[in-house]
Amino acid sequence: MIKIIYKLAILALLILLSIMGWLLIKGKLSNLFGPSSIETTHDIILEKTKSLGNLELTSYQFKDIVEQKIVIDFLPDPKALLVVYGEARACIDLTKVDAAAITQTDDTVTITLPYPELCVYKIDHSKSKVYDSEYAFMNEALLFEEAFKAAEKKLKETALESGILETAKTNAELILKPLFESISDKKVILKFEKS
Repeated sequence: MIKIIYKLAILALLILLSIMGWLLIKGKLSNLFGPSSIETTHDIILEKTKSLGNLELTSYQFKDIVEQKIVIDFLPDPKALLVVYGEARACIDLTKVDAAAITQTDDTVTITLPYPELCVYKIDHSKSKVYDSEYAFMNEALLFEEAFKAAEKKLKETALESGILETAKTNAELILKPLFESISDKKVILKFEKS
């Protein structure tokens, strides 16, 4: 009787292993023990709309290697090494152009545009990665948050130092001048307000 039970248990185990092997081959074993579906509910509320008049003229892409450390007196200092990707964009706010900014003669139109400004600078968290961290188990959130804040601030400074606003002025000449000349059928001179 015990031999029969033993043989049946082995047979049942072989059948179970065969079924699991077949499901594994079919790629369904993970679905057998994992969630069958994921449900998400969103309640989005539009809070505000805003009319924009920014003409984006230049985009700079950056990569920053950030080494962040929090100094702690009696414990090892938590450290992290991150590679942060970001973008900065310069634009001109065309809503600031009014009739007083446009003067014309018989053959020339002079348009005074607002000085370019840095309209967007942001970190791309989907590309940025943490490559290494030490002793960060209790201060991990603060360590990474401070690293990303420092990287975003440095991104803004570097974009301005790299001449993004001057590039935007040059691009405005290249893009807007031919457009305005074709519309007005006159020579167009673009001027910029002082920064």
